[in-house]
Amino acid sequence: MKKILVLGAGFVAGPLVRYFLERASAEVIVADIEVEKAKILVGVHPRGKALALNVKDEEALKTEIAESDIVISLVPHMFHPVVAKLCVALHKNMVTTSYVSEAMKALDKDARRAGIIILNEVGLDPGIDHMEAMRIIHEVKDGGGTILGFTSFCGGLPAPEANTNPFGYKFSWSPRGVLLAGKNAAHYLKDGKEIHVPAESLFDHYAMIPIKGLGDFEGYPNRDSFPYIELYGICETRTMFRGTLRYAGWCETLKKIGEIGLLDQTEKDLRGQTYLGLVKSLIGTGNEKDIKNALRIKLDLRPDSKILDRLEWLGLFSEEPVPLRKGCPLDVLEILMLKKLQYEKGERDMVILQHEFMARDSAGKKEKIISTFIDFGIPGGDSSMARLVGLPAAAGTRLILEGKIRRTGVSIPVHPEIYGPILEELEEHGIIFEEKKDAAI
Repeated sequence: MKKILVLGAGFVAGPLVRYFLERASAEVIVADIEVEKAKILVGVHPRGKALALNVKDEEALKTEIAESDIVISLVPHMFHPVVAKLCVALHKNMVTTSYVSEAMKALDKDARRAGIIILNEVGLDPGIDHMEAMRIIHEVKDGGGTILGFTSFCGGLPAPEANTNPFGYKFSWSPRGVLLAGKNAAHYLKDGKEIHVPAESLFDHYAMIPIKGLGDFEGYPNRDSFPYIELYGICETRTMFRGTLRYAGWCETLKKIGEIGLLDQTEKDLRGQTYLGLVKSLIGTGNEKDIKNALRIKLDLRPDSKILDRLEWLGLFSEEPVPLRKGCPLDVLEILMLKKLQYEKGERDMVILQHEFMARDSAGKKEKIISTFIDFGIPGGDSSMARLVGLPAAAGTRLILEGKIRRTGVSIPVHPEIYGPILEELEEHGIIFEEKKDAAI
């Protein structure tokens, strides 16, 4: 019987673990530093096992990897290279849903020599976005056409009826990941022009994006889009843009949160500190009683700006003590957001993924292709985010275990032998894109 080691029992692990417990004749070991989370996922299933494991304990981690047939790493991204190095040394295949880091990329030759695959970016974004993009790109190219432009947006958000707080956001995955994404610079190609967006200007750089049936959303660039020109094999493209969707108001609010210093990761002594005291210390404000007015001036906000109301609603002007002795401002912000931006019982999340291609066929005719997927979580069940991250990773893992993916090295799902069967399986779960083609003007 195959043995699958799942590292991490967080937000998105549930559907993946159940996939193997319900469908496959494999033993599933779920390891987490908080073993109770792992116990909840495996329950009393005879092929499930919960294990207390700290991935910083490399000897213990090595022991568990050595006894497994494949490792699925759902721990924070900075630990993936640690896991990967052990997988290479022990000749064990590995799957992650995270972006390929430079440290991970550096392991490609070693992974090839070891005869293993380290399959990354096989979740939602990154993951399903790559697979659907490559399906259409290969379809166009197989017909003798070329891709002239590619624009993609993805967002994990509250469903419209669950959009009930001033931030227009609730957490269905790691809060820290969401916040740290706001510190990334961006780089993309637009109509043949290379655009660089520094991290401090990221949230200035948004546009309103219409999504059929749902209205307009803020769309802003997601990291560096340039590597995907080569990865997707569309060197002829004049546009390559990958972006994130949020409800209106998110970008201006996160920009000001960054200006206050609340995304800073410098550790501070927080003993005796209140939320209000921390904000005052960050902006260099003294004993002003009207903190909202002081912030309005400091942040150059209009008198009618809703940003200050959002910050007050979050609790940043509270005299409540910060529940940390030591930590960084980002830690404090994460605590508040986890407390206030939660889904209530029965509420649904929503995922939107939309690709837009400009293509030219073999006869020289141009057309626009729009591929859209909108999915909702199950009230009282799995979130859409958990399903759409967990199920592709599970399908990819199964294909590797069954020997149907023979590629080795550090890889992402842009190859037909990987994305084809995964997309087919996802359709069985109702994960289906709606495609529309129009003649380009």
